[in-house]
Amino acid sequence: MKRNKFLLAAFAIFGTSALFAQEVKEEEEQTNLNEVVLIGGRNSERTVVNSSVPVDIIDIEKLKTSSPQLSVNDILNYVIPSFNSVRQSASDGTEHIDPVTLRGMGPDQVLVLVNGKRRHSTSLVNYQNTVGNGSVGTDLSAIPISAIDKIEFLRDGAAAQYGSDAIAGVVNIVLKSKPGGDASLTYGQTSRNDGETYNFNGSYGTKLGDKGSIVFSAVISDRKKTNRSKDHGLDIFGDNFAYDFADDPAAARAADDAKIAALGLSRKDFRFQIGDAAIKNQQFFVNAETALTDKLDFYSFGGVSLRQGNGYGFRRLPSDLSGEALQVYPNGFQATLKSNVNDFSNSTGLRYAYDGWNIDLSNTLGLNTFKYNVENSINQSLGFSSPTDFYAGRHQFLQNTVNLDFSKKINQNISLAFGGEYRYEQYKIGAGDEASYTGSGSESFRGFAPTNSINGDRNSFAAYVDGELKFGNFSADVAGRFENYSDFGNTINGKLALRYEYIKGYSIRGAISTGFRAPSLQQKYFSNSYTDFYLDENGNQVLGTKGIIRNESDLSRELGLDQLKQEKSINASLGLTFRPTSKLFITIDGYFIRVNDRIVLTSDIYDPALEQYNITAARIFTNAIDTETKGLDVVISYDTRLGKGKLNASLSGNLNETKIVDYHFPASLTIEREEFFGPDQVNIIESLSPKTKATLALNYSISGFNFMVRNTYFGKVIRDGHPYGSIQEHTGKVVTDASIGYDITKNFNFTIGANNLLDVFPDKQVAENSYYGVFPYAPVQMGMTGAYYFARASFKF
Repeated sequence: MKRNKFLLAAFAIFGTSALFAQEVKEEEEQTNLNEVVLIGGRNSERTVVNSSVPVDIIDIEKLKTSSPQLSVNDILNYVIPSFNSVRQSASDGTEHIDPVTLRGMGPDQVLVLVNGKRRHSTSLVNYQNTVGNGSVGTDLSAIPISAIDKIEFLRDGAAAQYGSDAIAGVVNIVLKSKPGGDASLTYGQTSRNDGETYNFNGSYGTKLGDKGSIVFSAVISDRKKTNRSKDHGLDIFGDNFAYDFADDPAAARAADDAKIAALGLSRKDFRFQIGDAAIKNQQFFVNAETALTDKLDFYSFGGVSLRQGNGYGFRRLPSDLSGEALQVYPNGFQATLKSNVNDFSNSTGLRYAYDGWNIDLSNTLGLNTFKYNVENSINQSLGFSSPTDFYAGRHQFLQNTVNLDFSKKINQNISLAFGGEYRYEQYKIGAGDEASYTGSGSESFRGFAPTNSINGDRNSFAAYVDGELKFGNFSADVAGRFENYSDFGNTINGKLALRYEYIKGYSIRGAISTGFRAPSLQQKYFSNSYTDFYLDENGNQVLGTKGIIRNESDLSRELGLDQLKQEKSINASLGLTFRPTSKLFITIDGYFIRVNDRIVLTSDIYDPALEQYNITAARIFTNAIDTETKGLDVVISYDTRLGKGKLNASLSGNLNETKIVDYHFPASLTIEREEFFGPDQVNIIESLSPKTKATLALNYSISGFNFMVRNTYFGKVIRDGHPYGSIQEHTGKVVTDASIGYDITKNFNFTIGANNLLDVFPDKQVAENSYYGVFPYAPVQMGMTGAYYFARASFKF
């Protein structure tokens, strides 16, 4: 019912604003619909309006003044319905880099470009059964928001044009390039007086030579932790795992209460830390371009991002400890996982114009390093000789890409582009302190051991051709790409996109393409050990050591698993665009994505062969499933004058459904499918992200004031608590963002506002999924931060 009310309200408001359209002249104030975009094809005259595939332009300059969100992930989550990103908790490194999904696809099935150049992924593997489990994404939030002019969002498969990863779509981040300066200071906190946020971002651009420019950008931010945990039903000092397991639950609880009181403590002292991790960022970017001669330009852009994270492991209660560890921590402990995530990138190149040809030679380097430190923990097997703080190791990913591109507009009807690419990738894991991995290892996060250490690499070569034909109101884009990888061989992919404008302002468009995603080096070479729960022979939940076994290992072959190969995809889309006036633009696009041999992380596999690794269960990356995704995107944008002010109304929505249509299991495995790829893993693929999401945004400017109201509907999700919990449906919810800004002077603006103004949370978890009250909310939909209020001062100079 709430969903229906939201949709009715959306269309009612939009319909009301449409009445004002009759009073708006066609030539008034053009929107960004006619801006030239870089993605979707290499034709330099492509715009949102005439594109044969769906492209969105996100004006970051406007959003960063009025929006509560100040990172790329968070902004896209609230303005692109097919894009989802939610903060995770108690999930090791994943709570320091948020995973994302697009059109129901994983984080590694979205390609990210910066100024049209491929961006490197992180070195982090998501393996804690969160959204994006088993994937390796790109850290969009490592790019300072102050460096960004706009974001181009291609919602279509584009592997035939850009190569691996572009199955669900492409995000192109366009950096600022014009002289001028701006800065802003933001302070905010949640309605529960935690999660304080301090953010400074600014940029300054000046001329470089007669025709060039250089822009310096920086972000310095500090986000404090939040905690949404409550008193739980776990047995704190007794022998029962939880009170529900005791012969007399009330007596067991009373015994704990008596001991807690005798210690002068309260149950609050034994709560878990469940919420957003504390994050600090220092980010610096430079974007420079200048003319060396009349026909030769030099450009260079990139920067560094330094992040310090402070998350929390799973609390160890006194009942979980024994012997000397209990003497060190008589009241138990909750370990702190501290991260240092360092990111470096640079693209440098030359552009040369010759006889109508544009020639671009560039080199792009990216490096991501993730270091782990564990504090307030212990290695129980070392007893009193164990340290309480540990260096737990690191992983690192390096990518270097060389591109040579040629493009030319042959005549009014034909454009042609072709080129080549060479890419080198390297992935490393470095061991931690011996105390972090020897014996039982550091509690909460076990360090990487020398057996986990790896230095793997590969290279690839690609050649592509991309052409566009235009005849009157008809246009066609054709692309093909050959790629060779040193570790799995060749792949050839193609794309055909068509558009026909049957009446001025009204068109039909469609595309069909094949694509691929190469297995990441992280998926090929990652291995570790970690602490998790499993059922012992008596059916009790106990803590044990599990491991992710390297796909490139003898054990993987012994279990019958093949080496990883590329995912293969087929994309098809069909859409309609309507532009009855210069102010109203409507797009409706349906899409179908088939992915064969999709790479996933298995469920826990139990096998006697694992005993030599001192682990109880193993998980391994494998090409285990085929999926099909069907969906619909709707975007409506309208600008008009309302009274003496200007109103922008936008309504966008996404419907999508992903289904697993086939499984690929090794014939040598005798276990059931549910053990190889369990219901919880199926749930992550099919129903843990919203199948329906919609956003209605209204922006009104008048007499120096700007008013923004945005309602975002997060559709229902289903969470499967297998093997310990149950299946729970979390109903759809609407989150309201609002802000009011005032231009005190031409160059100074002050804005106050809120994200999640009405303090909306996902449905509370049922008892069996909440780990006896530890996790009252699941990190789904809008997350569990709650209402967040902010104040911002913005300057231009």
